[in-house]
Amino acid sequence: MLSKQFLGAGKADGPNSKAFQSFSPLFSRIVFFVIFLLSLPFLSPFALILSVAQASPVPAIYVGSDACKDCHADEYDSFVTYAKKSKSFESIEKLRRGLLPEDIERCYSCHTTGYGQPGGFVSSEQTPQLKNAGCEVCHGPGSIHVLSRSSTDIKRHLTTDVCGQCHISERVKAFRYKPMIHGGAH
Repeated sequence: MLSKQFLGAGKADGPNSKAFQSFSPLFSRIVFFVIFLLSLPFLSPFALILSVAQASPVPAIYVGSDACKDCHADEYDSFVTYAKKSKSFESIEKLRRGLLPEDIERCYSCHTTGYGQPGGFVSSEQTPQLKNAGCEVCHGPGSIHVLSRSSTDIKRHLTTDVCGQCHISERVKAFRYKPMIHGGAH
């Protein structure tokens, strides 16, 4: 049972009292939580996940290109058919014999998705869905976009600055390749 001080029975114990003000934040949290619990049966699981994702400042994480193919089938098919980077991990595998482990790790930043970033490529055993340079190398981590399906939750209008993170002049000369800006993507 609540004491008189929390019920605001007297002028000294009203909404302006210290007791009420210290109780108010706790009370508002409880009311919010009860309303939230009461609304659960009316929310779909997707809406619940989306509302939590939008309410909390959780950063997007990498999900891999396979997560894109259901909604972006044409782009995905074109990417895996024509883009060399969709099979970029094979280059590391071919050169692995002549490289030191630290040399191989330097290859990961361009030949995998999200290496060295939160939720990015770790190893082909732990994160096989990220072992090639996939959609998210250019478009950014896609977990929030996959849930929301909103174009505002993914990078869309890309510039050559994105390409320039890997396609720098030293690499172009060293590996004798001609970067195809927008060619071979989708």
